[in-house]
Amino acid sequence: MSINQTAPSVGLRASSGGQVVTRVPGAVETDRVRFARRRRIKDNLLRWGTPVLVLSLWQLTTALGVLDEQFWPAPASVFAKAWETIQSGLLPEHLGVTVQRLLTGYLAGAIAGVALGLIFGTVRSIRVALEPIISALYTVPKLALFPFMLLVFGLGPAPKIIMTALAVFFITCISTSAAVLGVSDAMHEPIRSFGATRMQTFRHLIVPAVLPEIFVALRLGSGTAVLVLIAIEMIQGSDGLGFVIWSSWQVFDTERMYVGIIVAALMGVIFQMGVKAIGRLLVPWKPR
Repeated sequence: MSINQTAPSVGLRASSGGQVVTRVPGAVETDRVRFARRRRIKDNLLRWGTPVLVLSLWQLTTALGVLDEQFWPAPASVFAKAWETIQSGLLPEHLGVTVQRLLTGYLAGAIAGVALGLIFGTVRSIRVALEPIISALYTVPKLALFPFMLLVFGLGPAPKIIMTALAVFFITCISTSAAVLGVSDAMHEPIRSFGATRMQTFRHLIVPAVLPEIFVALRLGSGTAVLVLIAIEMIQGSDGLGFVIWSSWQVFDTERMYVGIIVAALMGVIFQMGVKAIGRLLVPWKPR
């Protein structure tokens, strides 16, 4: 009788000396390569098959009249509108503006947040002095600060970039500081026994220990940056994906509105995947 199962099975077998525990290895142990390949295929089917299924059901229900096409245009119509906006240059132009603002604000906020978070975690006096201010500003809705940014920096792209940077800064700063403070004393003892300086401890212990948590914060920050930037472009400005979505709603061009929403979502997914890929390259010791 062949056994085809993932987990190992444990049972009892009678013998002359009594009962003996028997264990049959599962598929994970008998053929790891084959099991990993099958699991990867299954994951890819679920990852890509679910969106295809949702789009197919959306197309079918719209074609049957279950959904009102004025509010829920069929995916085929949305894709046709997307191709039209690409050919006209509308989508590449506004997408390029948003991507430029996103990358500029994200990099500025991430660098500042990680740097200040490392300082907070290692220098207690600075943390005690500035942590209440950072916590207070973090709880303020970012859009509530936008009028102040307009007042100080004008109507150009600077307020949008700064607001994007702030959205990333608070997440990375607080997460990095918490990660540094979370390094246990047991990890400090071996390096202290060798007489390491504070800089050597920071370089060889603190940074490698907190890098996985930093990249988790950077992934969260990438999604927040897209969210904040698109929202601000909807409120003020005459370019960017947020402007495309809002102006399409104003003229009741639902197909173009859906194009903007879908492109913004894809941009966020690709951006987060890029940050995750960089994290895997720079932190190879992190469990997958």
